Amino acid sequence: MPNIKLYTAKLSPPGRAVELTAALLGLQLDIIPINLMAGDHRKSDFLKMNPQHTIPVIDDDGVIVRDSHAIIIYLVLKYGQDHSLYPDDPVTRARVNAGLHFDSGVLFSRLRFYFEPILYEESSEMPQHKIDYMRKGYELLNDALVDEYIVGNTLTLADVSCIATIATMDEFFPMDRSKYPQLVAWIDRLRAGLPRYEQLNQEGAVVFAEMCEALRVKNAAKV
Repeated sequence: MPNIKLYTAKLSPPGRAVELTAALLGLQLDIIPINLMAGDHRKSDFLKMNPQHTIPVIDDDGVIVRDSHAIIIYLVLKYGQDHSLYPDDPVTRARVNAGLHFDSGVLFSRLRFYFEPILYEESSEMPQHKIDYMRKGYELLNDALVDEYIVGNTLTLADVSCIATIATMDEFFPMDRSKYPQLVAWIDRLRAGLPRYEQLNQEGAVVFAEMCEALRVKNAAKV
């Protein structure tokens, strides 16, 4: 069994996507907690692994991989018994890649646009345009879900990556479930089908949302 170290935080959606992928592959990870608020990601030892000071990062027996999307692809290609989560067919793989880019470029970027000022700039603002921008992601994904999963009727890495972010967004600002029936069905499908979903994803989403709100209130009290 490989000894893969995962540098992450429970509150991190990208980190949780890696943990969900590892669970699907039956991989045991050596979790190295990174406390973002304490600045662990900016310490010299961590910066040697990732000068971009982001999590998650894995160390697979000296092979360093950063960015959750790169990590989960690496894990499937190296350790998966098959490539069903990241199919070899170029057309299907392109659609999976599109889903991964949708997560990083649309869903997570909009979530980050909201929470970073609270975490790092002591902001207490809740700009409506940021909330609306984040909620637009619900609509975009709902409309794209024409099948059971993001890419057809088989679970892929696109689903694993997006659910970690969507679960966190929904804890920040719960969606109106009557507006997004395809999205709600997809979420329920993943909650029921992914191994240890509540422990590996939902608990962290709740922790993150609660921490951000507590910080926002604390920041407001300083004004």
